Amino acid sequence: MAEESFFKKSMKIAVPVALQAMLQSSFSMIDQVMVGQLGKTAIAAVEVGGKPGFVFAFVSGAVATVTGIMVSQYMGKEDDEKVDVSMSVNLLVMMAIALLTTMACLLIPQMLTGIFTKDAAVIKTGTDYVRIVSLVYPLSGIASILAVQIRCNDHSEYPLYISAVAAIVNTALNFILIFGHLGAPALGVKGAAIASVASQVVNLALMIRFYNKICKFRFCIKLSEVELKQYITILFPIVFNEFMWTVGQNVNTFIYGHMGTDELAGMSLTGPVQGLSIGALSGLAQAAGILIGKRLGEQEYDKAYEESRKLCLYGFAGSVILSAALILLRSLYVGLFKVDANVAAIGGFLLLAFAILAPVKVQNMILGGGIIRSGGRTKYIMIIDLLGTWLVGVPLGLFTGLYLKLPIVWVYFILSQEELVRYIITVFMFRSRKWMNTIE
Repeated sequence: MAEESFFKKSMKIAVPVALQAMLQSSFSMIDQVMVGQLGKTAIAAVEVGGKPGFVFAFVSGAVATVTGIMVSQYMGKEDDEKVDVSMSVNLLVMMAIALLTTMACLLIPQMLTGIFTKDAAVIKTGTDYVRIVSLVYPLSGIASILAVQIRCNDHSEYPLYISAVAAIVNTALNFILIFGHLGAPALGVKGAAIASVASQVVNLALMIRFYNKICKFRFCIKLSEVELKQYITILFPIVFNEFMWTVGQNVNTFIYGHMGTDELAGMSLTGPVQGLSIGALSGLAQAAGILIGKRLGEQEYDKAYEESRKLCLYGFAGSVILSAALILLRSLYVGLFKVDANVAAIGGFLLLAFAILAPVKVQNMILGGGIIRSGGRTKYIMIIDLLGTWLVGVPLGLFTGLYLKLPIVWVYFILSQEELVRYIITVFMFRSRKWMNTIE
């Protein structure tokens, strides 16, 4: 495969996926920018109220990753029955996780928000947000699994179009419900939550419509004992890894929240733009999973390795451009929020720190989140991520934030060195080629 044709093939998947990820991240950014007009308490409330969704997004993303590994490899083998089994089993797992998350948000919302802050006003507002947004999880979970098979069938553009429509719905309803336009009551943070639910209803309805147009699906969960063991071997490390990683990130939010509401609000300002920036290059991680997964399914290991290296180079170039743009535009972004000078300054410096770290973060996404996982050897990335998060990131965050009481910018930058540790280990794993594997 020529360089140009491989580049085009990877971009055909990566660009639509990246744009879709950016649109998904824009839901959070739109909420934050519009809610940001209500002050720092509302901003902090959406931040802590969105934490259950943050955990669910990564755990559900893990299930979607497993689906992509299985579907892409079985498509490489032209085994349609196994594709159906992969979709069926992963849909059931996704629904179980989504319903558990929804029930937790409905039953103990105040406990979930109270973990991250001692500010009573933030807890009260965040609790209302958690209850309403709990309905999002089954909707987004099913849609994410359907989108995987659509992409594997070389139609990455359809999930992109669907996300664009959902983003428009979310923005319009935010405008109406947060501020009370067009005769609607001004619901504030509750309005943002309702808009999120409505947009995900639209998202799922359109995803089902396009899925039925493109993909053939027969519900089937016939797994042999060997296949079940293989599935659990692939699934458990990814789900456990993503869960423990998000718990680690929530420990970081706990640290920021207990440093003060200004610090929590400043970090909250950066969340959407971080998601948007990483989303811009997340398409390469998904392209890596699909393209390299198909190569491994065809047992073309040398091509898989060489194409993996190319994808890493594409990601590095893109992340450098992204970081430069973020450094130049960070003050403009922070200026969109009606917050005091201290919160704005914290947000601006945190974005600068993120821009410096972004190239390493993106390489970890492509190598760990796409390439190495495509072989089904998911335990390798689980071990690497757990070492980075729990032996480096969390201890450094607790020590610098709660014991040394350093400024939040330095706390964030120091604890983020876990990304560098993760990257060094992952490069050694990649070069060993032990991750290359064709699933049965």
